[in-house]
Amino acid sequence: MGDGAIGTSHSPAHRPFGARVKGFVALTKPRIIELLLITTVPVMFLAQQGVPDLGLVLLTCLGGYLSAGGANALNMYIDRDIDALMDRTSQRPIVTGMVSPAEALVFGIVLAVASTLLFGLTVNWLSAWLALGALLFYVVVYTMILKRRTSQNIVWGGIAGCMPVLIGWSSVTNSMSWAPVVLFLVMFFWTPPHYWPLSMKVRDDYARVGVPMLPVVASNKVVARQIVLYSWVMVGVSLLLTPLGYTGWFYTVVALLAGGFWLWEAHGLQNRAKAEATGAKLKEMRLFHWSITYVSIVFLAIAVDPFLR
Repeated sequence: MGDGAIGTSHSPAHRPFGARVKGFVALTKPRIIELLLITTVPVMFLAQQGVPDLGLVLLTCLGGYLSAGGANALNMYIDRDIDALMDRTSQRPIVTGMVSPAEALVFGIVLAVASTLLFGLTVNWLSAWLALGALLFYVVVYTMILKRRTSQNIVWGGIAGCMPVLIGWSSVTNSMSWAPVVLFLVMFFWTPPHYWPLSMKVRDDYARVGVPMLPVVASNKVVARQIVLYSWVMVGVSLLLTPLGYTGWFYTVVALLAGGFWLWEAHGLQNRAKAEATGAKLKEMRLFHWSITYVSIVFLAIAVDPFLR
């Protein structure tokens, strides 16, 4: 890992206040947290089988933001050495000197403690421990242990990103059930085919810093085949909610249509990977962008379905 000398020589404390605030906000990776909240709130509607208490929704979202934000800040603190060498991360706050490494470390720990206490004291302690577990898994298991050691890093590291569905359910019921477990598995099998296309795009970045993302150590054909396999399992698992009795016709139709289009895109990527030798363009970001749309559509259907049953 790098040291405090990364970035500009000017002290962060001498930067404009507004820019400093933006730097601390950037440490939390707000765009990623948007996706986490998309998978949290609809599950609360499913758990409630209707509209959950608005105050509970706001507290759960705030706690989720603080927890994920703390995890992301600690991730940037740990990865500041390689972030400085990768094009896609070269403008992160620690790298540019907008926030010092020590500040990022303290900031991440404060957010972690605040989120745990907020969940425990205002929602319930089951949700608090789930959120803390997700944070520790992302920071310790993924960032510190797996990321730089195995090409399966994102497969197992993605478990942290699956936890919001459990938290959304537990915040309403203070218990667990098969529905959040199924949705946890949907997100688990979604994460690799969501992230590997992006890794294909920025393969050189990861190779430069020695992070063995699957596209770095395997050919595009191999990666595309893995994407197709994970995609089929993901779509299959997503259809389990209805036979288990948690959703009705509306969710089933949406999951089938969205999943079918996903599989079309995944197989399209595989076909283009096979044809790369003949000069075909990979267009790997098509699946990456659709993967975000897919999650938004499917989880919106989860929120709407209780009102149509």
